[in-house]
Formats: sequence, structure tokens, C-alpha cells
Amino acid sequence: MAGNSRRRGAVRKQGTKKGSVVGSGGIRRRGIEGKGPTPKAEMRPGHPAQRKAAAAAARAEQKRKAAKKAAEGPEIIAGRNPVVEALRAGVPATVLYVALNIDADDRVTEAVRMAADKGISILEVPREELDRKTNKALHQGLGLQVPPFSYASPDELLRAARESGDPPLLVALDGVTDPRNLGAVIRSAAAFGAHGVLLPSRRSAGMTAVAWRTSAGAAARLPVGMATNLTRQLREWASEGLMIAGLDADGASDIDSLDIDVDPLVIVIGSEGRGLSRLVRETCDYTVSIPMAAGVESLNASVAGAVLLAEIARRRRIAGRV
Repeated sequence: MAGNSRRRGAVRKQGTKKGSVVGSGGIRRRGIEGKGPTPKAEMRPGHPAQRKAAAAAARAEQKRKAAKKAAEGPEIIAGRNPVVEALRAGVPATVLYVALNIDADDRVTEAVRMAADKGISILEVPREELDRKTNKALHQGLGLQVPPFSYASPDELLRAARESGDPPLLVALDGVTDPRNLGAVIRSAAAFGAHGVLLPSRRSAGMTAVAWRTSAGAAARLPVGMATNLTRQLREWASEGLMIAGLDADGASDIDSLDIDVDPLVIVIGSEGRGLSRLVRETCDYTVSIPMAAGVESLNASVAGAVLLAEIARRRRIAGRV
């Protein structure tokens, strides 16, 4: 036993050479490597900023769904004055809701009389039901149901313009999101001889009851169309021989020095804040601005559009084109 140098209890590994080291396969090295930059607070699960961002995203999604539902279904105009104004303006409606035991005044009487004259159904409902239908808006006992708007196609707009017997004049809106501005543009377009108004399907106000009312009934006489892609549609109209004029605060020329043939023509009006988008501006054959006194803020979309449309109507009258 004395000659045996092996320590009692020691176990010799088979097939291992003296001095060899068993590696970790990179596990220990990877374990001590850095994990990259720290994510932003709103990207870290459980962080207050992340919960706040998630709640904001959820609210935005709810608003988007509500807007989509409102666009697809009937809309209720709430309030005595709004209902009377809408009926006076000729807004198409299907039902006038009147709360039971309402304290009637001249507005209620006029609303009921106009609805009856127009053949609109008049329904008396409990106030709680009217609260639900108007999403608890201040309805004052009156609600007017407006059906979803029926948009024309871009081809229908152009066909109607050509069949009018006058040089085509169309108005396109690029990102106008205020329904009051939309209604005012439609009213001006009808007043100054335009044949139709085109809206993009995204980032644009739609034909809500507010737009109907602001148009003072002009939307019932002037076709309003919708394009899936505004830039592509403008290019198609350009290929049909229409000139595309963009109304822009930084336009290459102003309406005083405008020296081109004005028909057939498409006027493009930009949004209230940023004006024309880049792609739409690049699609225009020319851009036009309105001269203004120094120190005065730019006009909103509907007023600027009315000024340009009035100038075009004036030139066409002088040229005997309308």
C-alpha cells in the first residue's frame, strides 16, 4: 500500500489528459456581457411611464374605434339650437327624437313642425333613452338622427363636372380635419361654381352633421367624393387634362400675378396648420398664395379657399367661360 501513490477516495477521470481544462462553452463569458443600453422608461414593463403610455395608447384606440363607429352608423345631432339649425339647413335626417314630458318652447315647436313638413319620423322617447342615444350629450330633449353620408367616387365627380357644360372646376382637400372648415369649403365651392369636392379617406374630416350644418345645405346640391389616395387621384386627374393648383402660403405665385389658363382646374386646399403635404405639393402643376398685409396671421383653410374660388369665378366671368 505504501507504494501506491494514489490518494484514498480520489477518482481519476477517464480519457482526460493531464493539464486539460474543461470549458464552460462560453456560458460564463456570455453571462458577464452587457445587455445593451437601458430601454426608455416608457418601454420598461411596470414602469410608471410605460403604464401611462399604454393607457394613452388604449384611449387613442378607443377614440379611433368610436370615430369609425360614428362614421359607419347614424349620427345624432343633440340640442335644441343645433337640431333647428340642421333642419333649416336641409340636413337629411331620418328621425327626430323628442323627450317625453319636454318643456316645449319655440325651438321645439319649430323642430317638430319642420320635421313633419319634411316627412321625418317623430318619436317620443324617455329622457334616459335619449341620454343613451346621444352619449349623454346636452340634448335639451331633442335629438336628430342623420344617416351615414353617401360619398361619390372621383370618377363620378369628374363626369358630373364634364356634363355640366362649363369648364370643370373641382376642389380637393388635403388634411382638413375640422368639419366646420369642410362645411364652409363646400358652401364656398357651391357658391363660386365648383362641380364637386374631393376628400381623402384618411386624416380628413368627414361629412358629419356639423359639416352638413356649416355647409348650409350646399352638401345636398354639390357632390362630395372620397379618394383612397389623394396624390394618386390628383395624378389621374392630371392625366385627364386637368391642371392641379395648390393653395399654399409659400406658393410660387400669388393670385394677382397668376397668368395661366384656369380651366379645367382642380384647386387643392391644405390643412389648417401645415398646409399642403409634401407629396401633394409635388403633384401640383403650380402653387398659389394669397397676398396679405404684413403682421397678419394666415387665413384658415375655408376662408383662403373662398378667396381663391372667388377670384377664379371672377376671371371666368370676364372670359365668358361660365
